[in-house]
Amino acid sequence: MKKRLLAFGRGFSLIELLVVITIIGILAAVGTGSFTTAQKRSRDAERKSHLNSLKNALEAYHNDSGQYPADDDGKILGCGADGITLCSWGNEFSNTTKGTIYMVELPQDPASGQNYYYDTQNFNKAYQLYANLENDQDQALNLSGDEILTYSGTDCASNTECNYGQSSSNITPESNHQLH
Repeated sequence: MKKRLLAFGRGFSLIELLVVITIIGILAAVGTGSFTTAQKRSRDAERKSHLNSLKNALEAYHNDSGQYPADDDGKILGCGADGITLCSWGNEFSNTTKGTIYMVELPQDPASGQNYYYDTQNFNKAYQLYANLENDQDQALNLSGDEILTYSGTDCASNTECNYGQSSSNITPESNHQLH
């Protein structure tokens, strides 16, 4: 009977416990890093989708008005009855006189503290949209055309630069474009 109690009473050694805890710690660290990267990629995909949707709404506005809405400090100036009311991110983008709703809700950046940036050029005949992608390994950062490397300015996020852009078909986002 005494032998049987000794067999069940034996526990793990300190070294065995340390090995198991170390392995669990390594797995947790790898899992957390992968999860964080996946979250960044998800927010970046949402930003790209938002800019595409906004691009379509701006083209519809252009078809109705013959020009793109003006900009004011990175926001769209084309809402309300007069068509010159400031459109805020997260609110409706519409012209109430014409009864046209271009977007039920202007998209907001999925990260708090960041905003999209809208800029017009050539007397509202062209526009550029900017966002700040979190994943600096995103392939869209290295393409030409609608995507570009970096934009100077701090309007996309506090103390960072916009690093992704889309534009009307008659121009491309400018590298090192100074946002005003």
